[in-house]
Amino acid sequence: MDLLIIAGNARSLIANRGDLVKDMQARGLVVAAAVPTADYLPEVEDLGIEIYPIEMGRTGINPVHDIKTLWSLYRLIRRLKPKAVFGYTIKPVVYGSLAAKAAGVPRIFSMITGLGHVFTTDSTKNRRLQKIVSLLYRAGLSCNRKVFFQNPDDLQEFSQRGILRDATKAVRTYGSGVDMQRFAPTPLPKEGLTFLFIGRLLTEKGVSEFCEAASQLRAEHASVRFIAVGPYDPNLPHSCAAGDLQRWKDEGCVEFIGNVADVRPWIAQCSVFVLPSYREGTPRSVLEAMSMQRPIITSDAPGCRETVENGVNGFLVEPRVSAPLLEAMRRFIEEPTLVPQMAKASRALVEQHYDVRKVNKVILEAMELA
Repeated sequence: MDLLIIAGNARSLIANRGDLVKDMQARGLVVAAAVPTADYLPEVEDLGIEIYPIEMGRTGINPVHDIKTLWSLYRLIRRLKPKAVFGYTIKPVVYGSLAAKAAGVPRIFSMITGLGHVFTTDSTKNRRLQKIVSLLYRAGLSCNRKVFFQNPDDLQEFSQRGILRDATKAVRTYGSGVDMQRFAPTPLPKEGLTFLFIGRLLTEKGVSEFCEAASQLRAEHASVRFIAVGPYDPNLPHSCAAGDLQRWKDEGCVEFIGNVADVRPWIAQCSVFVLPSYREGTPRSVLEAMSMQRPIITSDAPGCRETVENGVNGFLVEPRVSAPLLEAMRRFIEEPTLVPQMAKASRALVEQHYDVRKVNKVILEAMELA
């Protein structure tokens, strides 16, 4: 076996690493993946690679559970004897790297896909957690040959915190890339204006700010649509409050669609894509909307700001507050000619930087596996 991928979850392996798996297979590499059983999806088997379920908690630090995860990964890696291991999200990066090192794997790689809610919320508890997480990351990444960063802010933070002590290990990628053929341009809606949010209904995704802005704008412009696509899981840290979600539904300003298998029909319905997130690696939903030729409103925050040239393919807004988002959305309502103009600029930016084939080429060349 050439490479074992240790996935954060099944859905991300399918959506965010599927194209990478295909490109690896096209180069003749034998690839397999370890996937947490907590959110296993049968569709993951359609990737055409061997899948190995593992017990791994999605969130939190529990020494007993995490030691079990480390031991399970070590035993799996010892049995499979891959030439290389590649992990993404914190637990696969930390415990996957340590297990691979202990099992004697010569090539270990990680991808930092964002820093998560521990780093997006400032509290006494989170400041303590940040120190623990930083130490864990440092231990895991010390075993790595290369570490892929999806945005420069995360790389800078890892350097400043002393998490990544060897700068030569860092490789910058433009997110995970996007399949420009699958997410081909579609015509803009002929009538009316529709703003679309896609993402889990988490506080840190900015869903509250989106709903607050939508409520005010709907009072001013009754014909404008606001759609939110994405799952609600109250068990996840920083999920929006159930009471808030019910209130937004009762108000009726935003249409809540829930989780969908294919986001393309929803992007095709929208005029402007909105993601007021507090922090990302690089938001795939934004890249998909850009590829389908839609203007973007997103936060001037790590991972998000790289996707928008302010005033060219959309607008950057201050995160965590709704007033700047409201003004940016209002600009499109008052100046509708901005929509087609910025839509074309979004597609051009994807062609320049975010084509998945270009991104994967950078990753594969850095791995030196073929």
